[in-house]
Amino acid sequence: MKNKIVKIGNIEIGKGKTLALIAGPCVIESEESAFDHAKRIKKITKDLNIPFIFKSSYDKANRSSIDSFRGPGIEKGLNILNRIKKELKIPVLSDVHSITEIEKAGKVLDVIQIPAFLCRQTDIVVAAAKTGKAVNVKKGQFMSPKEMYNVVRKIEKSGNKNILLTERGTTFGYNMLINDFRGIVIMQETGYPVVYDATHSVQMPGGKGNVSGGESRFVLALSKAAVAVGCDALFVEVHEKPEKALSDGANMLKLSDLGEYLAQIRKIEKVVK
Repeated sequence: MKNKIVKIGNIEIGKGKTLALIAGPCVIESEESAFDHAKRIKKITKDLNIPFIFKSSYDKANRSSIDSFRGPGIEKGLNILNRIKKELKIPVLSDVHSITEIEKAGKVLDVIQIPAFLCRQTDIVVAAAKTGKAVNVKKGQFMSPKEMYNVVRKIEKSGNKNILLTERGTTFGYNMLINDFRGIVIMQETGYPVVYDATHSVQMPGGKGNVSGGESRFVLALSKAAVAVGCDALFVEVHEKPEKALSDGANMLKLSDLGEYLAQIRKIEKVVK
């Protein structure tokens, strides 16, 4: 099957194109924080000539505990993302958790993301596809890479071929994920670009009982492996102070380390390409 190039604004993702970066804090903690992170990541990626899509969630509906911070909600969250998109001229991505969100989200987002736990929910996948926006589907931790062919078919049958697939690890026992890097190759055989989610791959879901844990020290090593295999983009959640982040701090990359992280990644990309 011919490899497709997915266009998101001025960014092209796919075979032969520069490795793109999807990055930002896990959740929007405040307008000031989101805007500051976006501006700083933009500068880092511009200096390295890396295409950049800003990611932050307006609502984390799949938190382990009912007491965990979820975000500002769809109305305020989309307003913040829209400001970042217009003022900083950066494409924006966020995840959706219900069909009722998609119409509003589709008016702002450049990429609608389907969370891993919802990747088999036909109605939400189809509704996202019908917006005409690029759709990034995270492979469920419970699914084989080959099963993502069915997800691709749902989106294509809905008239949308702007598809990204994301590898984010596979459940291994309790509270542990592992990566089978064959999955990147297998999912690329659908003809669509594959993103490697470097920070959720080191997550330990529910590992601390009422919150998830993580091992961020492995983010760089796994990213190097994914780029060497040939992924088309990296998904990396970053935070100025991960230890104080309101969601997924244990597996996020520190913002001050992003430049060196990307510099090392670019070296591998150049060798591979």
